[in-house]
Amino acid sequence: MFIELSFRTSIKRIISLIIFTVGAFAVISATTYGWRFWRRASGSIREDKDIMLAGRLEKHVYKLSHEIGDRSVFEYHNLQKAAEYIAGQLSSFGYSVRFQSYDVLNKKVGNIIAEKKGSQKPCEVIIVGAHYDTCFNPGADDNASGVAGVIELAREFSKRDTKHTIRFVAFVNEEPPFLKTGDMGSVVYAKELKKKGDVIKGAVILEMIGYYTEKTFSQRYPPLLGAVYPNKGNFICLAGNFPSRKLLNKVVSGFRKGTSFPVESITLGFAPGADLSDHWSFWEEKYPAVMFTDTAFFRYPHYHKDSDIWEKLDYEKMSYVVKGVASALRELAE
Repeated sequence: MFIELSFRTSIKRIISLIIFTVGAFAVISATTYGWRFWRRASGSIREDKDIMLAGRLEKHVYKLSHEIGDRSVFEYHNLQKAAEYIAGQLSSFGYSVRFQSYDVLNKKVGNIIAEKKGSQKPCEVIIVGAHYDTCFNPGADDNASGVAGVIELAREFSKRDTKHTIRFVAFVNEEPPFLKTGDMGSVVYAKELKKKGDVIKGAVILEMIGYYTEKTFSQRYPPLLGAVYPNKGNFICLAGNFPSRKLLNKVVSGFRKGTSFPVESITLGFAPGADLSDHWSFWEEKYPAVMFTDTAFFRYPHYHKDSDIWEKLDYEKMSYVVKGVASALRELAE
């Protein structure tokens, strides 16, 4: 009798464990998709279109991803051509461009830096950056889109007086196999800042800002986060860690003053994918930093593929994002 009762108890526990496991798996799987279905379409923007800005963004992305193509140490000639193009654009706005060069795999690579000196507090610096290398593909969204944004932000501020200094930086070697290593361009740069003792008020990184869709179930998330975020990939995301929360809140507020384009924010640096760009390098040196992103592989089906080409991107929506970032920078710098 005792053996029979013990057996039945064990069976019940096993069944309960199975039910719990299946239920937990179902919840986790379900919450990798967004549950908010009621977000308005990202096409319903209140402000006028900036056709010229959209055209310039498309031109930069086309040049980097289509005419130049795969840009890395392993396609060194293309990497150099991309650096020359970016430096040329920044120089054309009147900036004195500096290269922070270092050696990787017996090749000289470098970050590209242009600075708008602040008129009142020049020693307090805001950094705006994006990486210009790719992961063995054309890299239109990843990350010609971010570089195009930095170029146009540099144009916007080239004739604008700001209280604080703004540095526009194109980083090299963000992609594997250099990600989160000492050869990563933003790691080299952030360590130099720390060594020199520069006062960095914050870093704003543009990491893939070009892909948007109104398709249902087009936006995914790390497990559990989907329960409170949109179902459609029609917004730009701003991500930061807890020490950067004040910067994140200021940037979101400034962004919304410049555009009605949808923006979502998250303060969760440990979530999968939340630290996979150049803002991580600044976190490591205890600087506040945030990342604007279209969420990469959580939305974009062409991530790190040969199909990441210029035709896949929405340049009108990119222009709204850039206008929003420009507004946020004005709030920070003025």
